[in-house]
Amino acid sequence: MTSFEPSHKLGDLPLEGHVALVTGSSSGIGQAIALELALAGADVAVHARANSQGAEATAAKVRQLGRRSDVFLCDLAEIARHEPFVDEVWRWSGGVDIWINNAGADVLTGAAAKLPFEKKLQLLWQVDVTATVILSRLVGRRMKANQPIAGRATIINTGWDQAEHGMEGDSGEMFAAAKGAVMAFTRSLAKSLAPQVRVNCVAPGWIQTAWGNEAPEYWRARAIRESLTERWGRPEDVAHVVRFLVSPDAAFITGQIVAVNGGFRGSVGHLGKH
Repeated sequence: MTSFEPSHKLGDLPLEGHVALVTGSSSGIGQAIALELALAGADVAVHARANSQGAEATAAKVRQLGRRSDVFLCDLAEIARHEPFVDEVWRWSGGVDIWINNAGADVLTGAAAKLPFEKKLQLLWQVDVTATVILSRLVGRRMKANQPIAGRATIINTGWDQAEHGMEGDSGEMFAAAKGAVMAFTRSLAKSLAPQVRVNCVAPGWIQTAWGNEAPEYWRARAIRESLTERWGRPEDVAHVVRFLVSPDAAFITGQIVAVNGGFRGSVGHLGKH
């Protein structure tokens, strides 16, 4: 029997010396991930589509933790912007060890909530699927070419816990199609980039972001009923899992979909056309 050797000492910063990029990190889950990685010792590049004020606020908080940070704006719905965006981040950092594809199209609040189903689906596909696939391939090739220590370079994608078993209604159908594609892509990319680069996917459940804060009582009650822990998830709950997956402690984990949902109890009630 081999003796146990911890990957790092208590009190160490497991991500010290790492550089991370978190898409969609001007608020919500993305901001929580950026701060969690900074707490673990990583320098963090912050991305937003247009919310420069929110992105700068995130970067300022990262710097307060003693880590380098800068802001990069890019509309991920525009394919032509993907490679220049990656180039810009690489020039800033000299390379990226951790790439988090967290950004997603918001079709539930604001002006986009009023779009017809077809337009919402198109937007979700552009941002959540196409951008994740192209950015992951661009970044993954660079990571692999750098020939890092096996397992140090990591990519995390964002799925959805209910994509694998379905949810009724318009939102359920479109999110299942988009996030299900991301989850399937993750498994394949992990094989393409192994062993130099690990690729995993977090699949959040009901997380209380801006939409959850304003959700009608029906949705609030449903979120609590469907979780075995009987509460909404917090952005920090997702961030903690991401920190683990990109750390040396997860060096033997790749190609996995990790649900962050407090344990899914099962669908309750009927959503109709939500």
